[in-house]
Amino acid sequence: MNTRKYIYPILIILISIGFYYFEKKIDQHDNTSDNDNVTPEESNFYYLPTSTTGSIIIHQYYSLSYSEKHEQAEWVAYELKKEHIAKNNFKRPYFEEDHKVKSSSADWRNYKKSGYNKGHLCPAADRTFSKKAFEETFLTSNISPQEYNFNSGIWNSLEQKVRTWAKTYNKIYVVTGGILTDDLSTIGYEHVSVPQYFYKIVFDNSPKQPKMIAFLIPHEDVDQKLSSFVVSVDHIEKLTQIDFFSKLEDSLEKNLEATASTKGWSF
Repeated sequence: MNTRKYIYPILIILISIGFYYFEKKIDQHDNTSDNDNVTPEESNFYYLPTSTTGSIIIHQYYSLSYSEKHEQAEWVAYELKKEHIAKNNFKRPYFEEDHKVKSSSADWRNYKKSGYNKGHLCPAADRTFSKKAFEETFLTSNISPQEYNFNSGIWNSLEQKVRTWAKTYNKIYVVTGGILTDDLSTIGYEHVSVPQYFYKIVFDNSPKQPKMIAFLIPHEDVDQKLSSFVVSVDHIEKLTQIDFFSKLEDSLEKNLEATASTKGWSF
């Protein structure tokens, strides 16, 4: 009997099966978003907040906790270094859905003719040090509906101030998002929530004198100084039920998060 004609087809079948399960395993790993599987080493951001949804997504240049109910992130967190602030003029890509979100993030078409901007949570301007980092900010899991005058006004001023602090203090940690509650209006066929307030928390983990500052800004066209929107991190935690810096030493966390002060921050 000529066994070769049987062996070769069997080998081909076995190899095909092997490739199938290998690719499936890789795909499962790439789409992992459970809290239990997240480590500081994988996140590239040691101070990850807690998640109220259990859906933490780890991207290469920022991390987020996605709320399917509100079709946006409840927070986006990233490290911003002095050397990240670059002047590369990359072409703006199209917004794409985030396929690491198990349910898939909201379609950008929800924003079409809604009257709202696609407001970045991790700003594209904070990620101009590489094309890949820049393009990664154009996932729809990283946007929230924002009024034009808010987005281009007070919110833009705050983002610019954060970049100034990164250059001044060399390295800071940033967490930002909208206050997501049950009574919000929505846009689009997927009912993307429109937050009434947005927050941003900045942490300078200087060995000599660590400091923290938080902002809570109403989602409207406001004409006030940034310093007038400073609140304590504790206040934002009460509104969001998120523990932002739980990995800090307890006494340090308590002192920093209870403070609502601009002391030590250049305005």
